[in-house]
Amino acid sequence: MTKKEKVQFVIDTLQEIYPHAPIPLDHRDPYTLLIAVLLSAQSTDVRVNQITPILFAKADNPYAMAKLSVEEIREIIKPVGLSPMKSKGIHGLSKILIDKYNGEVPVDIDALEELPAVGHKTASVVMSQAFNIPAFPVDTHIHRLMYRWNLSNGKNVVQTEKDAKRLFPKEIWNELHLQIIWYGRQYSPARGWDLKRDIITSTIGRKTVLEEYYKKRIRS
Repeated sequence: MTKKEKVQFVIDTLQEIYPHAPIPLDHRDPYTLLIAVLLSAQSTDVRVNQITPILFAKADNPYAMAKLSVEEIREIIKPVGLSPMKSKGIHGLSKILIDKYNGEVPVDIDALEELPAVGHKTASVVMSQAFNIPAFPVDTHIHRLMYRWNLSNGKNVVQTEKDAKRLFPKEIWNELHLQIIWYGRQYSPARGWDLKRDIITSTIGRKTVLEEYYKKRIRS
């Protein structure tokens, strides 16, 4: 397969499996999505979805959140991990949204990245999922699969994002990044990987990845 054919195979397969890929983090608006994505750093979406209803029952907008103390926020979000940093970030960005943006989440990736505890991936998710502006957030699943599929060199997430944006049509970025996430979780996980179920990797995968997989199978 040529690289162009591999890219089309990925697109076609994912569209067949996930014609309507859902957003994995529960939210109601751009602000609650921003907070949920921030909380998901080094945590799981399942855990975040268990905690956000508790947090949003107390504060689901910047004005209410800014009235809570950092300690109150931290106590609620402890189960998702990194609570000292995340609680300060949530409190700080809520105040900035009030003071600088009239309580609204800015529709600008640079402005989002300037908010406390908001990195490029979080900002990209908000642009993509809250505002439907083309972006290609790269999480661990996308980084892993782009390498396994021999569509990126796996050097770092910055390079993976550049490769994804170069290879895939811009008009499908928002849907495609969700499809890859779901596929990675269900068919091509980091652990407990069964290549027989992973039709994309078994068809177009990087030779070294496939060789290493079979070596591990033989040793086990």
